[in-house]
Amino acid sequence: MSDLLERLRGRGWRMTAQRRVVAEVLDGEHVHLTADEVHARAVAKLPEISRATVYNTLGELVSLGEVLEVATDKRAKRYDPNAHRPHHHLVCARCGAIRDVHPTGNPLADLPDSERYGFTVSDVEVTYRGLCPNCAAA
Repeated sequence: MSDLLERLRGRGWRMTAQRRVVAEVLDGEHVHLTADEVHARAVAKLPEISRATVYNTLGELVSLGEVLEVATDKRAKRYDPNAHRPHHHLVCARCGAIRDVHPTGNPLADLPDSERYGFTVSDVEVTYRGLCPNCAAA
């Protein structure tokens, strides 16, 4: 069983066939699919699943904190099931490929008090940009 499915079962989330398929499609370490990509893969597993059901299920998963909604630029939002392990993203500036990265150190601690302007900082999001190997080779 996938990590996401296990977490959802542990929460007592009602596991319909449609919800299960969406969770299965999202399972993986470096999965960052758009809603349309989730729908296309879900249809391959369960042909009768509707686009609205996929969008609603993604919204529920984000609200539950089980999936992160990732917006890296003006492209479509992507959905990241790696919601429970702190990480940052490495994004290809050309094709939009996204990889999870886990650098050492604490980016919260790297922000000096003089740059916090009285804010109580609780979270940080870091996005590294560059070219993936395929785009760099092209």
